[in-house]
Amino acid sequence: MPAIKPTCVRDLKLRVNLADVVSRVVTLKKAGAGRLKGLCPFHNEKTPSFNVDADKGFYKCFGCGKAGDIISFVRETEQLGFTEAVEALGQRFNIVIEYEEGSGGPSREERSLRQEIFEIHELAAEHFHQAFKAATPAGDFIRAYWTTQRRFTLELADEFKIGVAATADEGLGALLLKRKFSEEAIRQCGLFFVRDGAMITLGSLKPRFRGRLMIPIRDHQARIVAFTARQTELTPEDDPAREAKYVNSPETPIFTKGNLLFNLDRARTAVGEGRPFVMVEGQLDALRCWSVGLKSAIAPQGTSITEQQLVLLRRYHTQVECFLDGDSAGQKAAMRFLPMALKAGLEVRFLVLAKGDDPDSLFRERGLAAYEEVRHGALSAMGFACRSLLPDPAAASAETKSRAGQSVLELIAAAEGEVARSEFIAEAAGHLRLAAGALQRDFQTLLSKQARQSAGRPAHAAAAPAPQPPSPAGKTPEHDLLMLCLHFESLGKVLASALPHDWIDIAHPAGVLLNRFLGEFEHDTWPGRGHLEDLLETPEEKTLAASLLFDRPAIDDPVKVANEGLRNLCLRALEPRLRQIELALANHGADSNSDPISLLKERSEIQRQLRQPLQLPVAV
Repeated sequence: MPAIKPTCVRDLKLRVNLADVVSRVVTLKKAGAGRLKGLCPFHNEKTPSFNVDADKGFYKCFGCGKAGDIISFVRETEQLGFTEAVEALGQRFNIVIEYEEGSGGPSREERSLRQEIFEIHELAAEHFHQAFKAATPAGDFIRAYWTTQRRFTLELADEFKIGVAATADEGLGALLLKRKFSEEAIRQCGLFFVRDGAMITLGSLKPRFRGRLMIPIRDHQARIVAFTARQTELTPEDDPAREAKYVNSPETPIFTKGNLLFNLDRARTAVGEGRPFVMVEGQLDALRCWSVGLKSAIAPQGTSITEQQLVLLRRYHTQVECFLDGDSAGQKAAMRFLPMALKAGLEVRFLVLAKGDDPDSLFRERGLAAYEEVRHGALSAMGFACRSLLPDPAAASAETKSRAGQSVLELIAAAEGEVARSEFIAEAAGHLRLAAGALQRDFQTLLSKQARQSAGRPAHAAAAPAPQPPSPAGKTPEHDLLMLCLHFESLGKVLASALPHDWIDIAHPAGVLLNRFLGEFEHDTWPGRGHLEDLLETPEEKTLAASLLFDRPAIDDPVKVANEGLRNLCLRALEPRLRQIELALANHGADSNSDPISLLKERSEIQRQLRQPLQLPVAV
């Protein structure tokens, strides 16, 4: 891979604010002087423990222990290599990336498959959009369909890069071949049907989408990863999916439909307290919401809602309004959504539409005012569940009420937290016209039954434990001395002179880095803690250094801490040898190879060192 100049990496870190990069993925809020906090993108959590210090340029999660800088964040969240991450940041923030002399820029073959497929989708979206705007039969037809039948504006089409796939279109394949994308990227991008084993040529590329309205699908970082293709009168009869109203891209290395939500990249910036996400059924519903000014609308990608989508949603905001179609399918989808939403810790309300209505037709006829009207009749999670399960409690028999109550309790069991469960039970009892105490007792019976069933499952079926934060007890003397080298750099040279290198345990990252850093101090080549890139060789080393740099330790006397670390290293290194000598002296008669005089001298020296361990000067 081409080598990027270290000075270029340092310049990028200085010019790009870490918070600007992280906020594309995590909703950040102020958490004290110079600090920002949000939900960690690396593990599932409900209480924010992911901290960003933009001034220092480091992040750290106090839940899972992940830590790093701007480049490691992009690498982790976008699955890129080091060079690709730097190049992505340079492109995003208009910074020229400089390479070492003779290494040149990256060739097409050197780019990752994922990065190529991202680029292919950007080119495809532009290709389809230009076809939408072109003065051709397909372009004229689709613009009329968009503005007359769907009653959207051309400005909205430009904003979302709406396109059209022509009936017989070889232009996209020719473009990708001309740009010299790899065969593997073209084969796996999902835009073509390609026979297994066939060579990638213009003749072998059969477009997957023909005669359809093309809606680009972006991930939460606004990268185009797939398309939804809406059937039109242009769709040819020989289309394998001719009867399907909507056809989605297949899953690819950059697209898993159950892991993203349409329009989340835009909607996440519009939510806040009192401004919830609005969950609608399809992309065109979300586009209609956007067109009338409801900017927080999102939609699942052609599937039922998934737990992964809700975890992603909660990263940005906890309030969601479920605004699905008024038909039976829409109501069933809402009931499938509810237990997963409770489990994810989301605060859910349901906007109930009349049978036959949907957000697209409602807003098309009445605009944003219709949203406020529907909100006045919004139902809480329990209100919606009880009404769906028992529409008329006054006329229901005791057995019917009992069955409805049991179903509601199974929903409540998905929620976490005793307070939330207790409130849900009290509310459900009111809606179902049941005694709250009886419902509470039934709930305890249900929990006991679930606990017995869980205990009876094989061990391998149990869920994996949640990630635990690193234990402070696991810290070593090397860890403490490494921290001092980073935060009190004036100690580095003195420690390098005083500490025997063979006392350092290099079986773990802290010891490896301490040994390496002290070597830099000893030879006067220490680059400074802000320029450690060339000294950090593994992901573990980079994470450790970032974690230590994130917080300046509250140490009044760093020399005292250093001396304690030296004492601990001395004890660890010398006490085992002292025990060996004592054993050899005690068994001298049975061991003719040992020299008692030498052993006595060595024992005396070790005892002296243990009595008078290494000490740094008071003033360093």
